[in-house]
Amino acid sequence: MSGDFAALGDFLDDALELPVTGEDGETRTYRITGPSARNGVKIERITTLAARLAAGGKAPTAPVLDDDEELDLYQMCLGSTYEQLLDEVSWAAFRHTALTAMMWITADRETAAAYWATGNAPGKAPNRAERRSASRGSSAKGAASTTRTQGSTSGTRADSAPRKGKGKAKAAASH
Repeated sequence: MSGDFAALGDFLDDALELPVTGEDGETRTYRITGPSARNGVKIERITTLAARLAAGGKAPTAPVLDDDEELDLYQMCLGSTYEQLLDEVSWAAFRHTALTAMMWITADRETAAAYWATGNAPGKAPNRAERRSASRGSSAKGAASTTRTQGSTSGTRADSAPRKGKGKAKAAASH
């Protein structure tokens, strides 16, 4: 009974349009269509493996993808726009576009939009420069810190044993 279901094409979002500035300074909108089912399964497998490695906390001893496999992954994500992007944009723009498409393919449009805007994968902590600028922004607005500053510890150590032989009484008694 297909009467309860709308055709997939009626509601399924199967393309992503991204404005990318080329090496010539012109901004063009690239339309990236969803991958074939076969490529979608490959992309899912690769990203699931990468997520498992990241969750384990250990860096792999060998690269997960060699250069050719990485470009193949990008080609699967970018589809027919792959060659055009390679010819028209910088490596940074190409990689960012490919990874945004990968986020869209493996997660959803909102995740891809968040990555597009920030360059951070969902759940990833901001980089050091972003944390610094965020903290500067809050202090520039007069936000007070509730953290007390550490007092001087010059010449003292809380974890050291008391010194022996120091003090006037012991010094006088020893002479």
